[in-house]
Amino acid sequence: MSSRRTFIKNSAALSGFLVAETAFSGLSSNFAQASMADSLSTADKDGLTVLNDRPVNAETPAHLLNDDITPNSRLFIRNNGIPPAQVNAENWTLEISGESAVSPITFSIQQLKQDFERVNLQLTLECGGNGRYEFDPPAKGNQWTLGAVGCPSWQGIRLKDVLERVGIRNDAVYVAYYPADTHLSRTPGKLPISRGVPIAKALQPESMIVFGMNNQPLPAMHGFPLRLMFGGWPGSTSGKWVNRISIRNKVHDGPKMGGASYRVPRNPVAPGTKVADADMEIIQSMPVKSLITSPQTGGRQPVDQPLKIHGHAWAGELTVEQLLVSIDFGQTWQSAHLGKAVNRFAWQHFDAMVGFAKPGYHEIWAKAVDENGTSQPMVVPGWNPKGYLNNACHRIAVYVV
Repeated sequence: MSSRRTFIKNSAALSGFLVAETAFSGLSSNFAQASMADSLSTADKDGLTVLNDRPVNAETPAHLLNDDITPNSRLFIRNNGIPPAQVNAENWTLEISGESAVSPITFSIQQLKQDFERVNLQLTLECGGNGRYEFDPPAKGNQWTLGAVGCPSWQGIRLKDVLERVGIRNDAVYVAYYPADTHLSRTPGKLPISRGVPIAKALQPESMIVFGMNNQPLPAMHGFPLRLMFGGWPGSTSGKWVNRISIRNKVHDGPKMGGASYRVPRNPVAPGTKVADADMEIIQSMPVKSLITSPQTGGRQPVDQPLKIHGHAWAGELTVEQLLVSIDFGQTWQSAHLGKAVNRFAWQHFDAMVGFAKPGYHEIWAKAVDENGTSQPMVVPGWNPKGYLNNACHRIAVYVV
């Protein structure tokens, strides 16, 4: 959460009922995207805000993430390259090889579906740079606000089962993916991204090779016909359009694995500090976080009626143990009802009722606390060169009448 000055400074008119002379018309534009967002120019997306068109990157306004299971039409898009123009799933193959693979094998999609047990899991997917827009000084990259996150259900098979069929040597360290999208330069053989995870993460029963999303074939923008899913880790590890997986005997060294890419300083640094590559470490589990999805920010609320709050909370590889809400700028907090995750690495849903004693401008804040007792901070944490891991408390505005 940026300073209150910034919250008010980045202002724009809300959805029709507000006028310039009210204090409420100063609400940050980042909290009123529904009326201002450019719609994504694809038929299967609904109300996303386009941040970049080369490559395509688009996020979802918070109120459009109110579904407990994120619909295909509401999941954010994060691309690094140019998606494959034509894909024939019947001819698609997945090669499993690498220095630490005992017996490399190439599978067709049909073989994967026939030979391995199917799994269906709801897994949270979040860009490591979600919330980047709040860092000061600004960090380079897509200026994600709040909506680079979602939690659809995914259909596929366990990565573990496939790796064990191939055989894993004792020296295995990492599992990496290679995608079929094209580098923006269109240089032949140059990959836009190739990342991975340590072998222990790859062997978790929730780590998946995915071919379905919400019981439909993967949408083109989400990796059709095959992708990976590593719940609780930055979305960049969950490669799309995957056609090769490598069992490595070292930490993977593909594009977007070095420098500042998906890495943060090992030790805290002052804002704006230039950090040497040797002093950076790879992001693994994402931090505890929450999002208020209902009501939409900018709504009116009668002073004599309670207001129902709904949202989601997640904590990387951990469980969220408590969800707190405040209507007095964090001076006091009340507990919300927090549900359990449907499976490991799925987000959890919360509900609360709040009431207001006075009319006027109010804010509702949400703060999640994980199983280790770590809570979301009030302000943007840990400045880093690429603006990763912002998990400051989310807040919305309400005008009580």
